[in-house]
Amino acid sequence: MPEPPAPLPRLIEQLRAPVGRSDTRSRAWRLARLEALNRLCSENEQVILAALAQDLGKPPVEAFFELVAVRQEIRLVRRRLRQWMAARPVAVPLQFKPGRAWVQPEPLGCVLIIGPWNYPFHLCLKPLVSALAAGNTAVLKPSEHAPATSALIAQLVERYLGPETVQVFQGDGQVAAELLEQRFDHIFFTGGERVGRLVMAAAARHLTPVTLELGGKSPAVVLADADLAVTARRLAWGKGLNAGQTCIAPDHLLVEAGVREALVDQLGQELERSYGPDPLTSPDLGSIVNQAQFDRLAALLEGARQRGQILWGGQVDPARRRIAPTLLAVEDPADPLMAEEVFGPLLPILTVPNLEAAIRSIQGRPKPLALYLFSRSQTAVELVLASTSSGGVCVNDVVMQAGVPELPFGGVGASGIGAYHGKAGFDTFSHQRSVLRRPFWLDLPLRYAPYADRLPLLRRLLG
Repeated sequence: MPEPPAPLPRLIEQLRAPVGRSDTRSRAWRLARLEALNRLCSENEQVILAALAQDLGKPPVEAFFELVAVRQEIRLVRRRLRQWMAARPVAVPLQFKPGRAWVQPEPLGCVLIIGPWNYPFHLCLKPLVSALAAGNTAVLKPSEHAPATSALIAQLVERYLGPETVQVFQGDGQVAAELLEQRFDHIFFTGGERVGRLVMAAAARHLTPVTLELGGKSPAVVLADADLAVTARRLAWGKGLNAGQTCIAPDHLLVEAGVREALVDQLGQELERSYGPDPLTSPDLGSIVNQAQFDRLAALLEGARQRGQILWGGQVDPARRRIAPTLLAVEDPADPLMAEEVFGPLLPILTVPNLEAAIRSIQGRPKPLALYLFSRSQTAVELVLASTSSGGVCVNDVVMQAGVPELPFGGVGASGIGAYHGKAGFDTFSHQRSVLRRPFWLDLPLRYAPYADRLPLLRRLLG
């Protein structure tokens, strides 16, 4: 009879043990785990694509992007790890010499990574790349809303990395709540703001640092000088990707009045080119992840239909949980479509008189995870960068900023705390330890009591 699993606190201590023994500090240990993770991706491509298709109806190309994201991160870490791990010398003032000082990155210990359902493979394993690169062990909690991918991750991680390095816990929110009761050395969460608040509150009980990758209503501003054909093509792709279930998808458009009608026309053409006249039959359109999310989006769409807001699309297939990419006219900033992040293939389009009005709209909402600007004007770019705050900015494209391996990815304010990707991920899962070393042979008595009348001298020496 197999032994019952260890209680959670003991299991986490077992995972923390190799970090405490310094086993994980060597570059060789880290590279070996990254190589195992790379093999996990390359040797199981087809079953991974199949699981993503089962959970989200992802077309093979879109599912392949998830594998690419993890592999790119591994390649970057392999190339830079020696440099990132190296101690960084720090200059010391004259009074500390002949001492020397440096900053030494060191592992945190055992970390918890809670993944989302929209990109259930790469948003679980990409943070794991950073955690292993920094010399940590980890507990993974994949999303229960992508059950095929969750089960596959559990199976493959055990086979390729082993339970002494990473443990995977499957299950619903109760499992996540039980994990959050434990003491971890860092918690990395990707998901929505509501659950993010619960994660942060649970982490506070142990004073555990957190990284929260959340989301928000990421706007795309389209000015009159933009190339409308290219703009429409890129917006249509970014909104249709993963059926709009992307945290950095353009949530709504703020379009300069003079080009609104032309842009809507171009968007409709691009959506039809991408998904055909009946998008619900397209092999390139994903599904809504579950019934609850479908019902939420369908209710938003039905309300818009009754208000006469549909400009293009609007078709629904409840049996397969499919919703066509849909363009929606919005006149009132208080419209129900503007209340929360859409997180689906519905694209509200608002008209603004100019860039300044668009900026006021952005400033009046919580800081988004992404901000998009379509314009040829360098002045417009500089004004947006100077007048707004967001996790990231992409000019004349959408979503692609997340694919630049060395760009930090993360939110600000309500859209998230902390960042990862590349060096930012390594730093997130590392403690930057400060070290000062001094010799015995020089020990000036000036700093020691009794101090007598040394203050004037110290003032001249130290200011």
